[in-house]
Formats: sequence, C-alpha cells, structure tokens
Amino acid sequence: MEFSERVPRRRLGADGPEVPPLALGSWNTWDRMEREAAAELVRAAAEHGAAMFDVAHYDFGPHAENAVTDVLFGQAVRDAGLAREDYLLCGKLWLWEYPALSFAEQIEVSLGRIGTDRADMVVVGDFLERPDLRAVVADVSELVRAGRFAAWGVNNWSAADVDFARRFATAEGLVPPSFAQLKYSLARRSVPEGAPYHRLFEDGLGLQASDVLEGGILAGKLDPQRKIGQDPGGIRDRIRAAYPQVRKVAERFGATPAQLAIAYCLTHPAVANVLVGVSRRAQLDDNLAALDLLARHGADLPQAVAALWLDEGVVDPAASWGTTAP
Repeated sequence: MEFSERVPRRRLGADGPEVPPLALGSWNTWDRMEREAAAELVRAAAEHGAAMFDVAHYDFGPHAENAVTDVLFGQAVRDAGLAREDYLLCGKLWLWEYPALSFAEQIEVSLGRIGTDRADMVVVGDFLERPDLRAVVADVSELVRAGRFAAWGVNNWSAADVDFARRFATAEGLVPPSFAQLKYSLARRSVPEGAPYHRLFEDGLGLQASDVLEGGILAGKLDPQRKIGQDPGGIRDRIRAAYPQVRKVAERFGATPAQLAIAYCLTHPAVANVLVGVSRRAQLDDNLAALDLLARHGADLPQAVAALWLDEGVVDPAASWGTTAP
C-alpha cells in the first residue's frame, strides 16, 4: 500500500487544534539519523501535510539521559528550510522535579534547545507520586496565557486525575487539558478503551496514541536494541509471541504489520493522531500508507484484531500508565 496524497486533519479534542493523523516522536529518533537524512525526513513529512513533531528535552527523572535529540530536531527543521508556521510542535513538561523546577523554566530551556519561542501544544508527563494537580493546572494555564503554547494534554495519567484537572480548571476559569497522550496499541487497550476514559472522551477529551508499535515489536523488530517504553502488566513477551498472528492479519488486508497497528488505533473515535518513532524515510512512507488501509478497511479492523487484545483483565482501566499496577 502507498499513500501519495496530503493527509487529512483531525481535531485533537473538542477544543483542541486540528492535527494530522500521524505525528513523529523524538525519543531515540533524531539522534539515530545522519544530518541529511533527518532534514529529508522533516521535509517529506511537511510535503505530505504530516509535519507534527512531539519533541522533548529528555533529562528528567527516568529520562535523565542528557539526550540531544531535541537539539538535532531543531537543526533538521532549519536544514529542511521549514518556517515555524510550516509545522506543529508538541512539547513536554515533566513532573519529576516539579515544582522545584518550574514549568516556566522547563519550557524556556526546552524551546531554546529546539530554537523556537513557542510550541503549539504541550503534554504534561506522568508521575508516580501525585503532585498538587491544582498547582499543575494553574501553572500550565499561565503559560498558555503567556503565549508559550495554545493547548495542553497529559501523558498516561489516570482518568480520575484527568477528570479532576478538567473540573478544577473549568471551576476556576483556567485552561483545562484538551487531550490525553496514552499508551495504546493492538495489544494494550485496557486504559484507552476502558469505561473511565470513555466517559471523558464522550465529554470532548481527545486522544493521542503513543507506543502504538511497542518500540518496533509490532513492526517485526522483536528484540529492539534501544530503550523502549514501559511494560504495564508485563505482557511484552506475549506481544512478541503474538507477532506472527499480527503479520497474518496484516497480510489479509495487503498491509504491513506496522500499518495494521497504526490504522487500528486510528479507528478509535477519540483518536486524533498516533505518535510513531521514525528514523528513516522508508518508515515514514510505510506508516503513512496506514491511512490508505484505514480508508479502505477501517470498519473491518476491530473485529480482525479482536483476539490480539493482550492486557484485557491484566491492567485496570482506571490505572495510570505510569505504573505497572494490575
């Protein structure tokens, strides 16, 4: 399958921005490319209308890696000749050292490393110890009003914490989170498809799917040689074992396993886009072709992959993805 058109747009939550259905992440991506290849990738994403980039400064908490992937992204954008209005930027704010390290300080450093003065949206990261959510909402709202970004979401929070933040923001005249960035894949569905989040999605919360390829496992890289996301519920070995079935289902639709994994997540009514880690132009082209699969067979995909839901009954839909709580 191929996708040669410009991608459509979806709204990221009832009050959020319009975004392309595919967005490119930065964790362990830009630092694995040659400079010219990175610029070509950025340029190709823009040509397809898929120039949305999730870029973070990875030097906090479990991500204290002193990575330069964000710096390299900024270099790639400049090398590609893109103006700031040519792409959407989603940044991250971390809670690991908050409030000692304020959001204002974090965004100043993060944007400066990229080489810009604003993001379009940000995601507030996950946590193990619950912070003062009232302060979080107030501090993020202040940055929206200061023009550093226009919308915000949360990364792998429990539905209850998101609901609290939205209710508090509305009551206080502050800016509520308009979307949640959640781990979501063919295998991991309990939280994004569970009842607690379903109620929030019906209330207008948007969904951004991350880890849709399980660090490459669902694309056939069964033993990734790089750091990948957490494994809530401890099902990663089961995902590896299920890969032949994923490939078999994909072949029925004339698609690759990666295309099947991406297209399935896009069938969720609340999903505006999926995040993928791309380090080669060929991967971008393959992933974009998932949109053709979605257009042709989207209605058939949920039933076709029903047996691949591997965390059903393992992870509580009310849990936070930041833990491995049952």
